[in-house]
Amino acid sequence: MFHKTTVFFFLIFSVLVLKGQTNKVLVSTNMGDMTFVLYDDTPLHRDGFLELVNKGHFNGTLFYRVIDGYIIQGGSKDSRNAPPGKYIGYGDPSKTVNDEILKHRICKKGALCAPRQPDEVNIFKQSDISQFFVVQGRTYTHGQLDTLELAVNRPIRKKIISKVYPPEKRKIFRQLKAENKIDEAKEMAEDIKAEIEMLYALAGGKLEFTPEQREAFTTIGGAPELENEYTVYGEMISGLEVIDKIAALKTDSNNRPITDVKMTVKMIK
Repeated sequence: MFHKTTVFFFLIFSVLVLKGQTNKVLVSTNMGDMTFVLYDDTPLHRDGFLELVNKGHFNGTLFYRVIDGYIIQGGSKDSRNAPPGKYIGYGDPSKTVNDEILKHRICKKGALCAPRQPDEVNIFKQSDISQFFVVQGRTYTHGQLDTLELAVNRPIRKKIISKVYPPEKRKIFRQLKAENKIDEAKEMAEDIKAEIEMLYALAGGKLEFTPEQREAFTTIGGAPELENEYTVYGEMISGLEVIDKIAALKTDSNNRPITDVKMTVKMIK
């Protein structure tokens, strides 16, 4: 576990990096206030979100989907005045925008993200800007992050090896060794290795955490499984403890808190 001082300096660094961003919003709830800065390099999400804020779209809506150690989600218009037990979260198909998934925008604790429909019905990962979720996640060790990378990358490498070095090539290689043709066997091995490395370098879908991601996930924490899947268009600059309060609430079978968490959202200077 990291010392609180480490987390403090990480947060100070984040605030300095965000100094150039111009738009901030205050999310007030009966559990406390949270302040977010919106990223200028995700303009579709920034502008769409601010338009809804200025129209009062989020006022009176709930944080209706809460999963401790993962996310808190809210803002859907069908959550306003929703009776206990009602399923919430249909969103608004008219309020979708194209994704702005950026590698350097991290799903760390406090990240402001746009939900979306699953890949099978939304291949372009378009976002539903009519609601949002905030990452809580958890902290990881570097070893745990290494394990996550291996779990994704090892099958990719294994598939490439099977393609480049099939049984018939294995048989040829063993024959060269058996016949003591060392130079030919060495040349073949080097060619196979080079092709494997080239194809692996070009392969998509690999998980390789950047130093910035590792710093975030090992200090304040986050949800690395969400990386590159959802648009992150802002982050919290105060009120991280409110996420934990909301996430700790008792929920029903739909992950809706038994105690309603209502919000109002407004722009601030």
